Amino acid sequence: MPSPAAKQPKLDAVDLEIMRASLDGIVQEMQNSLFRTGYSTIVRESQDASCAIMNPQGLVIAQHVVLPLHIGSFPACCQAVLRTYDDIAEGDAYLINHPYEGGSPHAPDMAVITPVFVDGEMMGFCASIAHKSDIGGPVPGSCSGQARETFNEGLHLPAVRYQRGYQRNVEIERIIASNSRTPELVLGDIRGQLGSSRLGEERFATLIRKFGRDNAVACFARLLELAELRMRAAISEWVDGRYEAERFVDDDGIELNKPVRIHVVAEKKGDNIHFDFSGSADQTRGPANIRPPLVNAACAYVLIALVDPHIFVNSGLFDAFNITVREGSVMNPRYPAPVNTYNPTVHATVEAVFAALTNIVPAKARADGCGSRSIILGGRSTYTGKGYVQYEILGGGAGARAAKDGTSGTSVNQSNAKIAPIEIVESEFPTRVERFELIRDSGGAGKFRGGLGIRREYRNLEDARFSIRSTKHVIAPNGAAGGGKGRTGDIIVNPGTAEEKRLPTRYADYPLKASDRFQLDTPGGGGLGNPLEREPAMVLSDIREGYLSVEAAARDYGVIIAADAVDEAATRTERSSRAKA
Repeated sequence: MPSPAAKQPKLDAVDLEIMRASLDGIVQEMQNSLFRTGYSTIVRESQDASCAIMNPQGLVIAQHVVLPLHIGSFPACCQAVLRTYDDIAEGDAYLINHPYEGGSPHAPDMAVITPVFVDGEMMGFCASIAHKSDIGGPVPGSCSGQARETFNEGLHLPAVRYQRGYQRNVEIERIIASNSRTPELVLGDIRGQLGSSRLGEERFATLIRKFGRDNAVACFARLLELAELRMRAAISEWVDGRYEAERFVDDDGIELNKPVRIHVVAEKKGDNIHFDFSGSADQTRGPANIRPPLVNAACAYVLIALVDPHIFVNSGLFDAFNITVREGSVMNPRYPAPVNTYNPTVHATVEAVFAALTNIVPAKARADGCGSRSIILGGRSTYTGKGYVQYEILGGGAGARAAKDGTSGTSVNQSNAKIAPIEIVESEFPTRVERFELIRDSGGAGKFRGGLGIRREYRNLEDARFSIRSTKHVIAPNGAAGGGKGRTGDIIVNPGTAEEKRLPTRYADYPLKASDRFQLDTPGGGGLGNPLEREPAMVLSDIREGYLSVEAAARDYGVIIAADAVDEAATRTERSSRAKA
């Protein structure tokens, strides 16, 4: 009789790398399918979705990163399916969007999960999570900034079987459709997700048959192990220490004058890091809360960014660190606390963790970025006679890095969606984009400048209901290592008129009339380093590019410009006098 050890497959390094690259390719192919078949602009243009492959226990073994938070969401959603069903079979498909029963960031993010069977044995799952244009609730888009409980946030599905034997459950589709203002888009996107999973199943099964069942299973386990070992090896090279940092969210949408504190203590010992968020605020009345799967994903994202942005992403990374989140806090709220405008809190979490770890890895220092925001308009179009929801995700300025300026007009941190093209917005919705530009002087000053925010101005063509979920309209993005803060954001209805009105950072259901205009300014990123150390030639280049005004060059950088050139003598004198002061 051969020994048990002899039965174990011998892993070849080349085969392991081929398997890793193949899994990555399969997920990319799934995502391409999803984005190309998306019905809504949210999926098709903004790409607010991602795909993954999981093992039979629901652990992610491959996720080609589009939205980093989903690495925490996929396992929580899949494990809810495993808890609920003990008769999972080939041809099944499952839906879940419940943030508490599963791990969706908020209810509009719906997961479609399908099991993969090879020769009668379940080998894993293919899945996608994609934002839905509307799943009901009191406001179009289902993202009310004034929600006080999850029941204000639209339809919530626990793990439910969507297909059996490849046949759709039309009753579930009817329930979803009857709870949406845009049923065709929602069902179209769900079916697109299902199609991407079926494609993934086919490719995944082919890969397993190519390498053999035992070799494939061993490779999947080894990839999880290697991700942990790679992360631990990098962490072990860092200096041990205990550091803390905090960031604040403008408000929770209900208590508008009460910033929400996000506090972390990062303790690094050997090859492990512990993140303790116990000092963060209590759970909020408004929808600023986040669930532990997102906290885990936010910490993983920061570590990936600090160690290697090209590291193979899987659930093994979670074994290299651990977190503490106090029950009843904004990081671990009690059901049914609202969560739907969660993203500002995640940004604050990411930036607090970056700030704490900068003490351990100073060479990777970076300033705060713009956060993220979405605008949502909804109504009934007189042209089509149907309801519509215009949902757009917009970025701004990224924080400066240790050796580079911040990027302008971009997504930052875990928000990796694209800005919808003007041509698409104007062709699908009753609106006109009258201005889309970078905001001069919005990047924080520093040796390395923060990225610039953007201004996007709209004119409404029909009556609509308007909502926004944003951040950093009150509390500016921080600079780092002596750099200046970025410019705050703003949202103004009918700017420059007698009817001008400034809205809060989060607002739901503002009535816009036909011909009303609204202007969204997004924040700039913080600067890094002493602004007086920025090369005068770089300041002049920024002026010529329209990024910086002559006045700001003198005020923030001590660089004097005359006749489109640096006045070197005046600049030396100005900087010298400031240095002495």
